Amino acid sequence: MTKLLLLAALVCLAVKALTQRWPWELGQQPARSLAETRARNLLGVGPDAPREQIIEAHRRLLALVHPDRGGSNEAVHEANAARDLLLARLVERR
Repeated sequence: MTKLLLLAALVCLAVKALTQRWPWELGQQPARSLAETRARNLLGVGPDAPREQIIEAHRRLLALVHPDRGGSNEAVHEANAARDLLLARLVERR
């Protein structure tokens, strides 16, 4: 039984060393990627959207969710966070 546990631990460590992820994380999308996907869906832009398109989509969304137009502060904060995340990704890719 001890040998089996030791073997399982070694296999887990080998997978982590080779893939940078634990075996139970292999089927999951990284949290960072999920946040980016959610931000892109919120703003309605594609994965290869340039800076100008992200900013324009953010402006359109703010026009819909601004508190002066019946929206909420939370929606504005979410839109701002999505814009900031996507613009930061553009800078990282350069």
